[in-house]
Amino acid sequence: MSSPYTILVVDDDPYILMSLEFLMKKNGYDVVVARNGTEALELLDKQAPHLVLLDIMMPDVDGYEICRYIKKTSSLKNTKVIFMSAKTKDADIKKGYELGASLYVTKPFSTRELVKQIKELLPA
Repeated sequence: MSSPYTILVVDDDPYILMSLEFLMKKNGYDVVVARNGTEALELLDKQAPHLVLLDIMMPDVDGYEICRYIKKTSSLKNTKVIFMSAKTKDADIKKGYELGASLYVTKPFSTRELVKQIKELLPA
């Protein structure tokens, strides 16, 4: 059964990307993956996911920049953003929320907790 929701997972760590893709599919979501910020922006131009799981520190375009793009693009205005980052300083977290993130999750995180929070953001 296909989910009514599509999640875009953006992370430059292939292990995290693979495990999150598996986890989201296992929970019934349609999943699209991007290995870096440039790829994410290209995908966002083609389709509007319901939610983006977004790493902040990436070599090309960082997660903050992608979040800015999502929030200023009218076709993406309903897309929710969850930052996943090793940046745990209050200033980084505050910046994430100021840019419009629905959630800011610090790495390492509990996958069970993440799935629960996604289900709250994307009700069945």
